[in-house]
Amino acid sequence: MRRRNSDFRRPVRRRFSNVFWLTLCGLAVLLLIILLSRETRDSSSRLVYTKRPYRHDRIADGLNITEEMLRPESMTRQINDQISLAKAILVIAKESNNLQFAWELSAQIRNLQMLLSNAASRRSPLTNGESESAIRDMALLLYQAQQLHYDSATMFMRLKAKIQSLEEQANSFSEKSSKYGQIAAEEVPKSLYCLGVRLTAEWFRSSNLQKNLKEEKQAAAKLVDTGLYHFCVFSDNILATSVVVNSTAMNSKNPDMVVFHLVTDEVNYAAMKAWFTMNSFRGVTVVVQKIEEFSWLNASYVPVLKQLQDSDTQNYYFSGNHDNSRTPIKFRNPKYLSMLNHLRFYIPEVFPALKKVVFLDDDVVVQKDLSALFTTDLNGNVNGAVETCMETFHRYHKYLNYSHPLIRQHFDPDACGWAFGMNVFDLVEWRKRNVTGIYHYWQEKNVDRTLWKLGTLPPGLLTFYGLTEALNPSWHVLGFGYTSVDSKLIEKGAVLHFNGNSKPWLKIGIEKYKPLWDKYVDYSHPLLQQCNFH
Repeated sequence: MRRRNSDFRRPVRRRFSNVFWLTLCGLAVLLLIILLSRETRDSSSRLVYTKRPYRHDRIADGLNITEEMLRPESMTRQINDQISLAKAILVIAKESNNLQFAWELSAQIRNLQMLLSNAASRRSPLTNGESESAIRDMALLLYQAQQLHYDSATMFMRLKAKIQSLEEQANSFSEKSSKYGQIAAEEVPKSLYCLGVRLTAEWFRSSNLQKNLKEEKQAAAKLVDTGLYHFCVFSDNILATSVVVNSTAMNSKNPDMVVFHLVTDEVNYAAMKAWFTMNSFRGVTVVVQKIEEFSWLNASYVPVLKQLQDSDTQNYYFSGNHDNSRTPIKFRNPKYLSMLNHLRFYIPEVFPALKKVVFLDDDVVVQKDLSALFTTDLNGNVNGAVETCMETFHRYHKYLNYSHPLIRQHFDPDACGWAFGMNVFDLVEWRKRNVTGIYHYWQEKNVDRTLWKLGTLPPGLLTFYGLTEALNPSWHVLGFGYTSVDSKLIEKGAVLHFNGNSKPWLKIGIEKYKPLWDKYVDYSHPLLQQCNFH
């Protein structure tokens, strides 16, 4: 092979020298960058260190401390720290009722404060000699506090236990208040008991009252006249029923067309008869019956009476020991099994000749003429009532157990609730739709109280589901027995309902609403005066 000429050979040495110089220049640039970055870091650190004294000065000015207190061996700072800790422990000692230790701690705090005061007055720092003894004594007390577990963690646990104890006490007091309030609501006032006794004695003693029965027989034609205004009240409270009748009569445009059908029990029958026989109510016709007259009300027909024969039901309502008192007392009130309370579901059978009635509870006051209710079109429904679902808690899910499949399948949880107390019932439609049979069905399904627990409203909501016509809210205003009611609603309301525990004839009644009820009671009546009604 022939060798190339010298002109065509590769310049090896020149290539090597170029790479060398490029590398050297790169290293020089890199070294320059490193040096510059170090200078920047040093300068910034110098700036930080120069700013710190200025920041410390500002903190010192804000905390009002001296240069002596900033020294590592400062006695003043040590004493101040001991005083702060001792004050915190003093509170714990008092909470623990260790008064002797609290007194010793207070005395030592005063000694240390005196040392600081003397040093400040002479404008010189504390020396080791004058403060050593006091610091040692306080240190001993603080160590003793540590042995007594007067530390923040222990105090936190104690306070937590104290809060829990107070919450339990509050719950206990709330439960007792509810229980005693329920008992107060259920008790019969002495004056009301006295009135019943005196009226019963008067009924059997007075022959004049017996003669008035002839007039009642003459008025019997009115009792079945469907062209009149028929009202029904089921109660064992004489005075409350009297207020319902009297307030209706006083505000009626045609009292002679008003007929009241009163049903009570055997115990109060004579007293009720005597009261409404010896008193007149602007020509209103009043008839009194006793529930024992209805022979068809027996255990074979009425589920509630059948349930009363069950031992578990008797224990639940009357002994209160069925579930170790877990169920609130209001759910175990025997009045919810009273047939006077459930008679509202048998109105067509109680009054077989009537076509339309207005049902009133005994805790209402009537302040408007109610005759227009009898011409109100219910649009084919059975029950005319005022709805109460303006608030969420008055919908169906409030009253019924929607964890039960029967309730879930048949009823809308957001369906609007309504109120008993003032209801218009179309008895023709009632009989046609067999509403009492519907009530029996649900009452039998609830024998174990799993569908609902309380009262007659839940079975009423089930029974009249899809059969209720909403009335104008002014016909029935509720809440006078437990809450505050808007004055405009009171003025417009036709029927005022004292639903709740605070009934107007009880001492626990709401004072500002009692006059609405009292004005229909004749407190000058001799029998009321004899029984100390006032």
